Amino acid sequence: MHLLYPSDPFKKATVDEAYAEEYAAVEALGLPCSLFSFEDFESNEFRARPALPEGRNVIYRGGMMTPDVYTRLVTAVAVEGAQLITKAGEYRQCHHLPEWYSLCAEWTPETIFADKDADFVKLVQGKQWPAYFVKDYVKSLTTQRGSVAESLECIAEVVALIEQYRGSLEGGVCIRKFEELLPETEERYFVLNHKPFSRDGNVPALVHEVAKQISSPFFSVDTVMDKTGELRLIELGDGQVSDRKKWEPEQFAAMLQSQQ
Repeated sequence: MHLLYPSDPFKKATVDEAYAEEYAAVEALGLPCSLFSFEDFESNEFRARPALPEGRNVIYRGGMMTPDVYTRLVTAVAVEGAQLITKAGEYRQCHHLPEWYSLCAEWTPETIFADKDADFVKLVQGKQWPAYFVKDYVKSLTTQRGSVAESLECIAEVVALIEQYRGSLEGGVCIRKFEELLPETEERYFVLNHKPFSRDGNVPALVHEVAKQISSPFFSVDTVMDKTGELRLIELGDGQVSDRKKWEPEQFAAMLQSQQ
């Protein structure tokens, strides 16, 4: 296993500040790492420093990218003679909600998928949901307004605001049944090589079940309790682009080392 991190935009020999603590933790355990300039990559130039070892499996740890851009990264790594641990189709499966929803529908809020120009009122009418949680295929609206639409007519408002603040919608629109959740119970787990990991060593049965459904070798699983005490799945993500959340960098590095 070889780790690939983005470099500081102005100092290509230094890891991007956002990943400095994690980078230090994985290096302390002796895990091999390389850096690359994401800015150069955006200009169709890719060079890992030090070079990626021939035939090595590589885990990227950096910011989110669209599936098309990730496919370009897969190709760039392959040109250097290595291979990203996660294939392009596996990245899309965990990055875009519609790709994993049917495999995990019993554990997550009911969801309707639509194009951004769809008639949302017509699509959702008759569901009698208490409210509607609106997002694109990847992210929700993180402004003070939030992503909850209290009425059918407000769904279009949230969609418009996502476009306004994020510049565009990725993929399309997800309209999810609003459930009363306890945000303080939210927890992130990682599944690496089909083995679930937690910060404290305790992995709930739900996460084990989800791990059986998803083919990707590295992904994150976000859970939260609802007000009845039931554990709910709220999101999957590609593990390479998922924040550690509450994980200490040393805990995350130890997980990676265990699969070395």
